[in-house]
Amino acid sequence: MTEAIPSTTTDRGARPRTVLICHHDAPIDHDGLVRWLGTATDLVGVVRITEDPALLGRRARREISRTGYLRFLDVVAFRLYYRLRLASADALWEKEELARLAARYPKTPHVPVHDTSTPNSPETGAFLRSLSPDLVVARCKFLLKKEIFSIPPGGTLVLHPGICPEYRNAHGCFWALANDDTEKVGVTLLKVDAGVDTGPVLGYYSYPYDEIAESHIRIQLRCVTENLDALAEAFARIHAGTAPAIDTAGRPSAVWGQPWLTRYLLWKIRARRRTLARGLQARSAP
Repeated sequence: MTEAIPSTTTDRGARPRTVLICHHDAPIDHDGLVRWLGTATDLVGVVRITEDPALLGRRARREISRTGYLRFLDVVAFRLYYRLRLASADALWEKEELARLAARYPKTPHVPVHDTSTPNSPETGAFLRSLSPDLVVARCKFLLKKEIFSIPPGGTLVLHPGICPEYRNAHGCFWALANDDTEKVGVTLLKVDAGVDTGPVLGYYSYPYDEIAESHIRIQLRCVTENLDALAEAFARIHAGTAPAIDTAGRPSAVWGQPWLTRYLLWKIRARRRTLARGLQARSAP
């Protein structure tokens, strides 16, 4: 299924032709990043995913096989906690952030949109080949097949929420915070390969996040939206073939899963104690 949505393409020049792959229920991506890509690149299309509900069950079974039933209950407890205590504040922030992005990156012309339940379908492949993108930007929960991620000559790029290789797979920002690994909270720009976030690393992006006031969801999104200028420069270098990969040899590498309520609460308690200690130290300083 194809429709048209606004983009901001104005000057084709030497800018890379890009396609964005994102989920239908991720407005920061399918609205905010569409605007930005239309300004920073020559955005030529969007693949918009509406997932099959059956995927939720499959992911639950994978999480159970990976961590066991007890930890899976911890995952479910966090989902409920997030919905009841955090979701409304994050939704308000998201609305404000979209307004900020809309003010900076206005909509203009239209680009084709391919609606699908999976980015790995033959139809998605045909859609991408018809657009001849230089780069594809993947903001999705799917592991892309080689016949999809290898279509653009410049590669398929991921803005992964986590610092790789230490925090691969899901919710890397959450697990860095939960592990008190505060220097490893950020987004990794990498090229997709056949592994799970194992491709060449092309950059890391973060910002001065607030451990107490912000959820991990807000932090991982802001790691992207606060760095759009730097990311635009990185995309230009990648397209020009002048972006060297970062050497990650010898660093720890781990695959992470869904957030646990117990680890979330411990993170927030530790963050409050750290902030309190800093306040006391500042007051006692001469």
